[in-house]
Amino acid sequence: MAHPIQRNGAFSSTRLSRFFALRTLFASAMAFALFLFVSLFLLSSSDSSSSNYADVGSYGFRSTRRSVLAVKSDPLKPRLDQIRKQAEDHKSLALAYASYARKLKLENSKLVRVFADHSRNYTDLMSKPSYRALFEPDALVIDESVLRQFEKEVKERIKVTRQVISEAKESFDNQLKIQKLKDTIFAVNEQLTKSKKQGAFSSLIAAKSIPKSLHCLAMRLMEERIAHPEKYSDEGKPTPPEFEDPKLYHYAIFSDNVIAASVVVNSAVKNAKEPWKHVFHVVTDKMNLGAMQVMFKMRDYNGSHIEVKAVEDYKFLNSSYVPVLRQLESANLQRFYFENKIENATKDTTNMKFRNPKYLSMLNHLRFYLPEMYPKLHRILFLDDDVVVQRDLTGLWKIDMDGKVNGAVETCFGSFHRYAQYMNFSHPLIKEKFNPKACGWAYGMNFFDLDAWRKEKCTEQYHYWQNLNENRTLWKLGTLPPGLITFYSTTKPLDKSWHVLGLGYNPSISMDEIRNAAVVHFNGNMKPWLDIAMNQFRPLWTKHVDYDMEFVQACNFGL
Repeated sequence: MAHPIQRNGAFSSTRLSRFFALRTLFASAMAFALFLFVSLFLLSSSDSSSSNYADVGSYGFRSTRRSVLAVKSDPLKPRLDQIRKQAEDHKSLALAYASYARKLKLENSKLVRVFADHSRNYTDLMSKPSYRALFEPDALVIDESVLRQFEKEVKERIKVTRQVISEAKESFDNQLKIQKLKDTIFAVNEQLTKSKKQGAFSSLIAAKSIPKSLHCLAMRLMEERIAHPEKYSDEGKPTPPEFEDPKLYHYAIFSDNVIAASVVVNSAVKNAKEPWKHVFHVVTDKMNLGAMQVMFKMRDYNGSHIEVKAVEDYKFLNSSYVPVLRQLESANLQRFYFENKIENATKDTTNMKFRNPKYLSMLNHLRFYLPEMYPKLHRILFLDDDVVVQRDLTGLWKIDMDGKVNGAVETCFGSFHRYAQYMNFSHPLIKEKFNPKACGWAYGMNFFDLDAWRKEKCTEQYHYWQNLNENRTLWKLGTLPPGLITFYSTTKPLDKSWHVLGLGYNPSISMDEIRNAAVVHFNGNMKPWLDIAMNQFRPLWTKHVDYDMEFVQACNFGL
């Protein structure tokens, strides 16, 4: 066990040693803090001095760079560009209005000049010497006072331009509407012309095409002719004296349409007071001869006499004598008719029908050779195959022809159906020989005095003019113009009740006029045997169709 005095001495010695250690530590910390403070102060002073020297050295360069940037980003430059753009835009606007005014045909208006002057004003303004410096690319400084003056003048011109545009707006709107209306009318007229051409061509196709029932009838009649040749052939048989008897009433019918020719004969016989005194000379082409023979031999026509022949049976009708046949051999004319080109189908719409080769067929031109075909006859009545006889026609043979050749109903009224519409009066020969106001007449029912014909040498006249017209400079093709020329001074006008025309194109003909007519004529495209016939007139024709004939029934004709 330690002595108490020893334990107290040890404790005091430990406390003393701890005190000196703490004092030493504090003194060291203070010394370190002082050193750190002095060091930081010295370092800060050095950096500040270096920075000041560097700033002083680079001051001139930094100042120069700011001056250049200040010029490049001058706030006046965008303002100048904006003012210039406004001027250019309104200059273009004025030019556009001037151009549009010309398009709207306002040349006589001062608007064109006003807008052109305004456009020039902008150009003149920017070309002024006082403002030219503003637009120089190397200009470093923009004079603000000059810019203000430039801006003021630009705004004044813009104000005037807008005012002029505002005042002219109504005039432009009206002209625009007028121009749009004109454009619409032009487009509609173009469409109408195109539709008329298409309609005329379609109508021509419908009119000239052979209906299935008509083709069927011709084929069945021909089949019958081939099966029983002995019943229908006239070969080797003597010519009946009635065919050449001038005391009888003779009719000429030239057709390749079997049913149409039969209706003409049926209607004439039905209305004849003495049918046994009537002789019908039917002439067709070689292809339809057999069908025609069967049609007219299968029934009795109340004692009437019917002669059926082909064009080819008249040997004098050859190309050395007949101008039409000679012209048909011309390559030029063949190209006109038969060359397969689309423009041939639709050009010259008003005379499109004359491009039909039928107008050069001999069946159509036989009417000019009646005296030679029937040399023993004195008078003959020519009937087209699209007519219907409604009363006895023997009264025509009692008419005094006054030495004229052709008895026909005149068709002129006002300025219509005058010679000027059928012939080319710009040709000196036509102009010299004929009166353009002379009244036209109609083919379809024509009463011919064959003795007067021979005396006047009408066939020779026809040949003369037909030869001159080979290149179609005197008239368009067809038989009416050469007929008008041939019988120019030798036609006797007949009373209009003898011959009423237009049932093939004119729906407004009165039924009273039709009922009083001796002959009604379905001239035009709407023939009564076609689907396009006018329904109000068709019964006048269909009542003379022989529906009891077995071949007509077999072909469903008229259904």
